[in-house]
Amino acid sequence: MNLLKFSFKSAVWSAVYLLLLLSLLTPLSVLAIFFMMIPGVILYASLSLKSFIWHLVPVAVILVIFHPIYLLLLLIFTLPALVMGHAYKTRKSALFTLMAGSGTMLAEYLLLLLVGSVIFQFDLSSYIEDVVRLTIEPLTNTSNQMINGFAWTPEMTEDVAKQTQLMIPFALVVTSMVMAFITHVIARPILNVMGVTVSKLPPAREWRMPRALIWYYFLALLIEVISRQSDGTYWTMIAMNLSPLINLGFMIQAIGFFFFLSHTKKWNPVIPYFLAVAVFFIGPLRIIGIIDLAFPLREAISKSKR
Repeated sequence: MNLLKFSFKSAVWSAVYLLLLLSLLTPLSVLAIFFMMIPGVILYASLSLKSFIWHLVPVAVILVIFHPIYLLLLLIFTLPALVMGHAYKTRKSALFTLMAGSGTMLAEYLLLLLVGSVIFQFDLSSYIEDVVRLTIEPLTNTSNQMINGFAWTPEMTEDVAKQTQLMIPFALVVTSMVMAFITHVIARPILNVMGVTVSKLPPAREWRMPRALIWYYFLALLIEVISRQSDGTYWTMIAMNLSPLINLGFMIQAIGFFFFLSHTKKWNPVIPYFLAVAVFFIGPLRIIGIIDLAFPLREAISKSKR
C-alpha cells in the first residue's frame, strides 16, 4: 500500500513537471519558470536514479509529440534539479544546495547565450531592443503624449534598451538565485513529508554576509568612478552589475539584523517581516546592513541584554 501510494505521488509530480514545461511557451512562462526545478528535485531526491529516469521517459515522449524544443527545455531544467536533488540525497547543507543549484542554472543560461550567438547567430542586443520598443510603444503614441504633456523620444527608448542590455548579468544571477531559493522553500517540506530528510536554512536572525563585502563595496565605488570617466561600456557594465549585487548582500545582512533584534528584544513576530519587506523598497535601510557588517552590533546588543 505504501509503495502504491508513493508511486502515485511520483506520478503526480511527473504530471506537474509536464504541465510546467508545456507552460513555458505560453504567457504563463514568466511565472512558471521560477517553479520549474521543483518537480525534478522532488523526484530525484525521493527516487533511485533508475526510477527517476523511468518517470521522465513518459514526460519526454509527450513533450516530443507537442514540439521537439520541449526536450531541450526538459534538459535545461532537469540538470540543476539533479544537482540540488543529489545535494539533498548526500545530506549537504541548505546553503551549499542553494549555491550549487543557482550556480548550475546560471552556467546553463550563459552557455545558452553563447551557443545561441555563435551557432544560431542570435543577437540578444537586437532582441532586447525590439522588446523594449514594443513595451514602450504606447508612450510614443502622439495622442498619449498630448494627454500626458510629455514626449518620449527615440533616443530615450535607445537609452533604456542599452541600460537593459548592460543589466543582463545581474538579472541572470538574481533569477538563478531566486529559482533555487523558491525550489528549496517549497521542496524541503514536501520531501520531509515523503520521508526524505532535508536540511533547512539557518534562521533569518543568523544570516550574515562575509565582512569582505565591505571591501567589495569600495571596489564597486572605484569601478563606478572609472566607468564615468571611461567612454567604453566594459567598465559601465561591471559597475551596473556589481553594485546591485553588493547592495543585495547588504539588504540580506539588514534583514538578518532585524530578525536578530526582534528575537533579542522579544518583539511581535510580524515586525521583522514588515521590516524585511521595507528593506527592498526603502533604499537607505540597507545602510543598517553596512553598519552591522562593519561593527559588532549584534555582539553589543547581546552584551547589553546580559
